[in-house]
Amino acid sequence: MSESAEKPAAPPRRKAGRHRGEGQWAAGHFSPLNPNEQTKKDDDGLNVRTRIETIYAHRGFDSIDGADLRGRMRWWGLYTQRRPGIDGGKTAILEPEELDDEFFMLRVRIDGGRLTTAQLRVVAEISQEFARGTADITDRQNIQYHWIRIEDMPEIWRRLEAVGLSTTEACGDTPRVIVGSPVAGIAADEIVDGTPAIEEIQRRVLGNKAFSNLPRKFKAAISGSPQQDVAHEVNDVAFVGVEHPERGPGFDLWVGGGLSTNPKIGVRLGAFVPLEDVPDVYEGVIGLFRDYGYRRLRNRARIKFLVADWGAQKFRQVLEDEYLLRRLADGPAPAAPVEQWRDHIGVHRQRDGRYYIGFAPRVGRVDGTTLAKIADLAEAHGSGRVRTTVQQKMLILDVPEDRVTSLTEGLAALDLTAEPSPFRRGTMACTGIEFCKLAIVETKARGASLIDELERRLPGFTEPLTININGCPNSCARIQIADIGLKGQLVTDAEGRQVEGYQVHLGGSLGLEPGFGRKVRGLKVTSAELPDYIERVLRAFQEQRAEGESFARWAARADQEALT
Repeated sequence: MSESAEKPAAPPRRKAGRHRGEGQWAAGHFSPLNPNEQTKKDDDGLNVRTRIETIYAHRGFDSIDGADLRGRMRWWGLYTQRRPGIDGGKTAILEPEELDDEFFMLRVRIDGGRLTTAQLRVVAEISQEFARGTADITDRQNIQYHWIRIEDMPEIWRRLEAVGLSTTEACGDTPRVIVGSPVAGIAADEIVDGTPAIEEIQRRVLGNKAFSNLPRKFKAAISGSPQQDVAHEVNDVAFVGVEHPERGPGFDLWVGGGLSTNPKIGVRLGAFVPLEDVPDVYEGVIGLFRDYGYRRLRNRARIKFLVADWGAQKFRQVLEDEYLLRRLADGPAPAAPVEQWRDHIGVHRQRDGRYYIGFAPRVGRVDGTTLAKIADLAEAHGSGRVRTTVQQKMLILDVPEDRVTSLTEGLAALDLTAEPSPFRRGTMACTGIEFCKLAIVETKARGASLIDELERRLPGFTEPLTININGCPNSCARIQIADIGLKGQLVTDAEGRQVEGYQVHLGGSLGLEPGFGRKVRGLKVTSAELPDYIERVLRAFQEQRAEGESFARWAARADQEALT
């Protein structure tokens, strides 16, 4: 027998699986595999507040440690904003310190979109005194300021926290704001009010170091509205109101949604969660993500990648076996929402006989002076309760019937109409190049001017329509699920120049037929051409649509000529 024959054949080389070396804590992989993980291991992001209050606020911007500046400060809602005058072509080639301004964006978390007028007044005062009047409503119900100085942060925190507001874990690899139905507890058609669950999760999780080092951000949504008004399909975890045939009202559990450059619609686990169990299940899901989430590559660290690899059945099994230590009941899927508009704009009767009024700022941009006047109106006409929405809009609650007209007139005087055009109602925009270091193009001003132009050109257009404008590929403005989604990039104009423009996504949607829309090959539009392009597509839609056909359904079947 030859020597080679005497040796057993070597086993085939095993191809490294996707989960090898992913940095999952549950597999015993605690060594940081990238600089972000090392920064988090070196010091918990929550600890940076002490340094801000005791050192940086006194010594100024230049005293801030780099790892705190570009990492841990996010745990307290702070990002450096973009230095003025840097064009979009330099976004990807400059070093972070070259993009950094000495001012900050500050995010105030508004869990459930719930505000009192006392809180809103403080938000307005901070805008006026410390943020040069800025205050944007985000598509996760938060408030964002710009032009914040590090020296002012102790006083800003003091004022916010005095009225029960917080910036804790508004950014960073943390449990982010929990979005909730803005009409929770008042809507006549509500299945279940998720407010108690949101409040209990805040109590348990916010600022808790057991959950302050996640693989990436963790976004949650809780709504018992049959209108499904919180974009639950694109959250990391979502609790969607349902009526169980035996167990009564509760929630259907979804996991693994998210957008950015690798969008995924969340998946149902087929589990029914009673209201009182929502905080436990939330803790279970976030704990599972903390332990099993991928930490090697930042662009694969969201929970959606774990869910995609495991599937719903395994995810539910691990959740039940290792975190809840009990079985969840099976439950029904949510019924399809009836309304195409799910933003609560307009005048609506509450279940107590009073009314709420939803109104539309332009692309979420307001200012401190306007917010103070909104607080005045809410106090004069309602009970002092205000809400923000995931569509960058606002509501005033508890308005007696005989005060509705006076309130709508007062809002109109502030250019905050409760009867907006489809263009004003349906257009959202992210922060854009004005302040964001990741952005390539302008968004807020572009969106506002686009609204004006489309209202002038298409005054008779009445169909529900969403136009979402994003300054980069990251989809903070949810471009893939808009009727018309605009992803900012540099494009070549007719003269061969590199100018601001957009890649176009058409026909995205949530609800009955969730999907990410259609990219027409090579379809890119310069900013200057944008009103002409959208007018052309909408006229084609009006001419070709079948009766009752939505823009998303039409865009899915329309020929390429109609879409270019």
